[in-house]
Amino acid sequence: MTHNPIRPWRNIERRVSRQIRVGKVLVGGGAPISVQTMTNTLTTDVAATLEQIRRCAIAGADIVRVSTPDEESTRALREICAESPVPIVADIHFHYKRAIEAAQAGAACLRINPGNIGDAKRVAEVVKAAKDHGCSIRIGVNAGSLEKHLLDKYGEPCPDAMVESGLDHIKLLQDNDFHEYKISVKASDVFMAAAAYQQLAGATDAPIHLGITEAGGLTSGTVKSAVGLGMLLWGGIGDTIRVSLSADPVEEVKVGFEILKSLGLRHRGVTIISCPSCARQGFDVIKTVAALEDRLSHITTSMSLSIIGCVVNGPGEALMTDIGFTGGGAGKGMIYMAGKQSHTMGNDGMIEHIVELVEAKAAELAKAEAEKAAAE
Repeated sequence: MTHNPIRPWRNIERRVSRQIRVGKVLVGGGAPISVQTMTNTLTTDVAATLEQIRRCAIAGADIVRVSTPDEESTRALREICAESPVPIVADIHFHYKRAIEAAQAGAACLRINPGNIGDAKRVAEVVKAAKDHGCSIRIGVNAGSLEKHLLDKYGEPCPDAMVESGLDHIKLLQDNDFHEYKISVKASDVFMAAAAYQQLAGATDAPIHLGITEAGGLTSGTVKSAVGLGMLLWGGIGDTIRVSLSADPVEEVKVGFEILKSLGLRHRGVTIISCPSCARQGFDVIKTVAALEDRLSHITTSMSLSIIGCVVNGPGEALMTDIGFTGGGAGKGMIYMAGKQSHTMGNDGMIEHIVELVEAKAAELAKAEAEKAAAE
């Protein structure tokens, strides 16, 4: 990451890792941190699964994982992989043959759990299929499904047991001359997951997939994931992430991007800076922000918008955003463009007006970026 000499406190030194490929997506080695999610449709319902994958891709998902618990699912996977706009990870549990079938069906990556995939011989067969079909592998260690001998050794799930499980499985892949792998050590306990990831980061150069597993519902799971993933990402750990929520997979993608955006690690769409509710507001900020989030969700160009209810902090926030609106009372407010006062606008028509301004600015920025890329 390029250092900013003016604001050194904003720099994140990302851990150096090897780079692998998940289909067309590069993971690790300085590549952008990718955002993943997982479908919750029946994989055998190809149309529904593809529809959900497409919605997730529109929201920004770089990679989508699909469950393949049986032969019917791996048969359906062939059409799903062929039609998907993003690389597909096949989720494998218990039966190694599903992994082989998924590789043959076109999966870009195989997610295997060392606690339930089987012995070294079965792993070797999975590796051969991955090599033959150009798949990468994610070693997915989970505190809830550790191998019995590790639970016997440590007495309970713990960071040491999780990391040992992951390193043992890394050795199995390396013994089969396979190096296109990433690894995760997930737990629902934030402290356990964070400690395991920190230990893992120093023990391998493999790309790391971050997640707080079974985090909870949309609100509680978002908070839990933001705390756990946020401190790891701030410490430079993490090459790809999934926010695990009991919610629509699209929400997982949105939250994942918001976590990365808050740390300056990814830039996508409109970042809205808005004030909390208080009696000074000259208009209904809560309803206005909700409406703007919905109306501007289609924009992928990175830009900032401040929506502040009064003049206490409004002008200062507007100095730092592409577009701003600050309430001034008497049913109107001030529009700022690039930090400078532009014109006043009545509260009644401000949402439509702001949407028009943002869309125009996004198109301008996108054009400039395209011209820059063409010149390079």
